[in-house]
Amino acid sequence: MVENRPLFMVFVHLTLILGVLIVALPIYVTFVASTQAPGDVLRAPIPMTMGDQLAHNYSAVLGTGLERASSGPVAPMMLNSFIMAMGIAIGKIAISLLSAFAIVYFRFPGRMLAFWTIFITLMLPVEVRILPTYEVMAQLKLLNTYTGLILPLIASATATFLFRQFFMTVPDELVEAARVDGAGPMKFFWDILLPLSRTNIAALFVILFIYGWNQYLWPLLITTDESMYTIVMAIQRMVVAAENEPEWHFITAVAVLALIPPVLVVVFMQRLFVKGLVDTEK
Repeated sequence: MVENRPLFMVFVHLTLILGVLIVALPIYVTFVASTQAPGDVLRAPIPMTMGDQLAHNYSAVLGTGLERASSGPVAPMMLNSFIMAMGIAIGKIAISLLSAFAIVYFRFPGRMLAFWTIFITLMLPVEVRILPTYEVMAQLKLLNTYTGLILPLIASATATFLFRQFFMTVPDELVEAARVDGAGPMKFFWDILLPLSRTNIAALFVILFIYGWNQYLWPLLITTDESMYTIVMAIQRMVVAAENEPEWHFITAVAVLALIPPVLVVVFMQRLFVKGLVDTEK
């Protein structure tokens, strides 16, 4: 039982407020900079109040694009990032669920070898296998396509391991009851395991969506068509615009826009996300 100590609670709340302020300050400064005129962003001291260019800056990056930075409109790039993030998250979860289901509930030769082979791939991230992966995508003519952006990233050893560990906690009596009721393997998977895995799926979806949204190296390598660029690539291209000084008021506006979808995913799935991480009573 937690004692009710007012002074301690005040200290705890002040600590939490200080932590929030430390985390939120860079985001606030970025947002303020995105509302300023070009000359005001580099002015000392840094402006801490909103400027009068909010509508102009955001309409420019979303609609017309930036000619000096050789960047098109950001809205299609956000759509590309969203499709890529959703494809990666859904693909990883679907493949991991089926892989864990097969490993736990089916007895076949090499079952544990298959599991450990999947687990060992944790030591082979995309950066290590990027050149052969690119060659395969090029031979399959999947460059500058959503399939090429998503397919090499939809296998997840971590998610497979987590689902396997959860499936192993499902009581054997539940499996026997489903078998007595005439449920086949896929009916058992669809009607029993998936509902039980709801919080785990939600927690992994949030993590994997953010992972897919923040991808930079693979999209940079596989896309040469501007219509397939992602939002993270847009920020990098604006910062290193050739022979032009970076337009920081536009760059910060794009950075703020890039924050919105991951934040919305976390906010709307917060309850399931937290429950999936801390709930041990399944």
